[in-house]
Amino acid sequence: MTQSIGFVGLGIMGLPMAKNLLNAGYSVIGYNRSKPRLKELVKSGGTSAKTAKEVAENAQIVITCLPNSQSVSNIIFQNEGLADGFQNGSILIDCSTISPKVTVEIAETLNNSGVSLLDAPISGGEEGAINGSLSIMVGGDLNLLNQHMDIFQSMGATITHCGKNGAGQITKACNQIIVASQMVGVSEALLLAKKSGTDLNSVISAISQGAASCWTLTNRAPDMIKGDFTPGFFAEYQYKDLCIAVDSGREFGSPMPQTMVAHELYKSMVENGMGKDGNSGVLQILELLAGTTNRTD
Repeated sequence: MTQSIGFVGLGIMGLPMAKNLLNAGYSVIGYNRSKPRLKELVKSGGTSAKTAKEVAENAQIVITCLPNSQSVSNIIFQNEGLADGFQNGSILIDCSTISPKVTVEIAETLNNSGVSLLDAPISGGEEGAINGSLSIMVGGDLNLLNQHMDIFQSMGATITHCGKNGAGQITKACNQIIVASQMVGVSEALLLAKKSGTDLNSVISAISQGAASCWTLTNRAPDMIKGDFTPGFFAEYQYKDLCIAVDSGREFGSPMPQTMVAHELYKSMVENGMGKDGNSGVLQILELLAGTTNRTD
């Protein structure tokens, strides 16, 4: 009998993840506020649910991929939410990026009802979700993860157990600190090259071969200098993730001077109506500060 997986949150990351589960042979029942995304799941072979509760009633394992802490709490605990449909022994795999503190609170509440939580935030952008090459950072029971490793491997290429509940979210916060720092650093470097009259393509080619080589330089810089900020990951989500990182730094007493700079730059993106641009669009804020655009001729 084909195992049924519930999937709530069929956004830019969630829908391709759900499709990969279908391609791996799982039966997927989905719920999403946006009906076109739900219709696309059905077109790919999945089934649709009218409520989150219906998803939990029809699948012992449910995956969520939602924008923020509040949306995750709501979809679980609101009327007709997942908690109303969970049974003893159900498993929630939360691939959202949310507050580690909220994650622990949710895990404790669900555990009292016989439901297990694995916090499993993801990294790799839309490309990784489509290709099934995501990096998945998991907090929670290791044995539970190992029992369901095949599900994770249908969605990602690198699955790492990071510790108890909340550890997956802390690891994702660390990831987002570095991602944002790369985006800002590459933007500053390219802007310096442009302001000095140095050929941008040559700069990218030269420094991509040395110690400065990084994912952003290879995968985003060529589009950045063309002014193409098509979202693989929304800037407003990057800002939300940096808020989580800053809050975690405050909670654990960890200094974050560089992260605070990135935090403010991404806040400026959101406040300037650029939140739906890709996170590489932080270059545009530095362009505003410099009074110039950073484009190839």
